[in-house]
Amino acid sequence: MFFIVGMEEVFEALSKMFPMTPSLNDRVQHAPWAGFHFYDLIFPLFAFIVGISLVFSLSKAVAIDGKAATSVKILRRSLILYLLGVLTYHGIADGIDHVRLLGVLQRLAICSCAAGLAFVWMSPRALVGLTISLLVGYWAMLTFVPVPGFGAGDFAEGHNLTNWIDKMYLPFRKWDGDHDPEGLLSSLPAIASSLLGVFAGLLIRNSSVDPKRKVRLLILWGCAAIGAGLLWHLQFPVIKKIWSSSFVLLTAGMSALLLAGFYHVIDIKNHRGWCRPFVWIGMNAITIYLVAHFVKLEAIAKGFVGGEVHSSLENVHQGLGALVTALLALGFSVLICRFLFNRKIFLRV
Repeated sequence: MFFIVGMEEVFEALSKMFPMTPSLNDRVQHAPWAGFHFYDLIFPLFAFIVGISLVFSLSKAVAIDGKAATSVKILRRSLILYLLGVLTYHGIADGIDHVRLLGVLQRLAICSCAAGLAFVWMSPRALVGLTISLLVGYWAMLTFVPVPGFGAGDFAEGHNLTNWIDKMYLPFRKWDGDHDPEGLLSSLPAIASSLLGVFAGLLIRNSSVDPKRKVRLLILWGCAAIGAGLLWHLQFPVIKKIWSSSFVLLTAGMSALLLAGFYHVIDIKNHRGWCRPFVWIGMNAITIYLVAHFVKLEAIAKGFVGGEVHSSLENVHQGLGALVTALLALGFSVLICRFLFNRKIFLRV
């Protein structure tokens, strides 16, 4: 969320100040299609974290309210999150034909709902079977089901089954013309991303496992998932825009390694002071996501460092004005989250 609410603009400003080679500059952007770039990790990492958080929140809810009542809460919260997602893309303001039914928050709502219900009602062994079925089943559909005009096993943009289903059956606005990177069929492997997070959450929550062993297991699982994803990439390419099964394994592996690192530093070594800003943001992630969409923090920042101040900074070094503006806007996001955290104001859906 730190990257989503402002760090991306900071990177863009730095790239203007210190021009990178075209290949390096591409690496801090989303991959245009097949392949993997740094920014491609942010969204699946979010889905993975959703799965981790479900273990802690739903375990308590089931113990207090029971499975049926907890399931109702999951459905209600997912519906609210879905509707908020529709609103972030302007809802019906631009007309019904421009409503985006599937997007970032909508996908997270779907992942949270499906993974949450599965966690509540299924055993860990059944969850493993469900995750494998989603990943292998998705691969099988894209590999063996023929697409009119292109046949089966063609993963190019516009040629694959995922894009074709969006073109034929996803109504209203689609992000990429006649298909959407958060489309209908690709929601299935996205759910698997959250289920893999559930397994990581189960490990972290297991008090019978030594904390240092948890770190070792997360590293082992992470490396194994990355290796499996890269091997699968040879036949089923890593493609974020269709959330390929190889993409799920690769990013889940990276997410597990990051979790291991942060768990070791924060929970085992108890080095916590440096991460307080991230805690503020994380405790109100949905709130600051909505604020970043509906409140133009960059415009507010320009009220302080725009005009002659911006011009003067640009005269010192090209891109410095943009960098200061981006940093100030990011600072506003952090301060908003700090204000909410200190007053124990948390938006729950």
